[in-house]
Amino acid sequence: MKHIITKFIGAIINFISLFSARLAAKIAIRIFSSPRRKRIKESEKDFLETAFIEDIKYNDISIMTYRWLGKKDTVLLAHGWESNSCRWKELILKLKALDFNVIALDAPAHGLSGGKVFNAVIYSECINLVAKKFNANIVIGHSVGGMATTFFQHKYQLPTIEKLVLLGAPSTFVSVFGRYVDMMGYNNRTSKSMDTIIHERFKNKPEHFNAAKFSETIVAKGLLIHDKYDATIPYSDAEDFKNFYKNSKLILTEGFGHGLNSETVDEHILSFVSN
Repeated sequence: MKHIITKFIGAIINFISLFSARLAAKIAIRIFSSPRRKRIKESEKDFLETAFIEDIKYNDISIMTYRWLGKKDTVLLAHGWESNSCRWKELILKLKALDFNVIALDAPAHGLSGGKVFNAVIYSECINLVAKKFNANIVIGHSVGGMATTFFQHKYQLPTIEKLVLLGAPSTFVSVFGRYVDMMGYNNRTSKSMDTIIHERFKNKPEHFNAAKFSETIVAKGLLIHDKYDATIPYSDAEDFKNFYKNSKLILTEGFGHGLNSETVDEHILSFVSN
């Protein structure tokens, strides 16, 4: 049923493109940039309230941050699409037990942060803001959080950053956008106009936003973890990262899917950040 609804919406937008490709593209981009905000459960709120909570402004967007104090390096956690800081609960507890200083942020239009529009470029600016404020040494990003982390460090080369962990991260914007276009069934009129609008908004063509290639400029030590059977972001994206991110190690998992929520993955992360 979900697949049928998706294709139906795509067909409507394609129909609009017959009269105005630009209008169709604007609607398509709006859908692409509008995550569903999931309700935070009471148990999740209880956990987040154990942190020092601070609202930080990025332009006119309020970014919610959560801080658990420790004496070791500061670890910044950046979640993925349609998620929030609660996705890190088990890892946070383990990092706290090892006395790391832990920071998590809710991305724009996610969790308790403000905003209605989300993309990896805006997210990267928010990650930069939080990383600078709290002097982050290690950044762990899942999915688009990993892509945004790469965008951030490539652009700002923050000197405090010593290590990056990228979990199931997409390597290029073109691949992510292409999968969205295919999923919706957009026609060439719509997709080409979408590319034009992105070029206008970000002063670069979609192919410019190549996280794997950006990682070539990053000197911080990297850990790449990706599942062989990831149905959301293919494992080939991790191989793209490995080809460019020379100071990194790639770990292949099997059976943990895109979420990579497992004791095994946590052990790999904890070993990496501790050594």
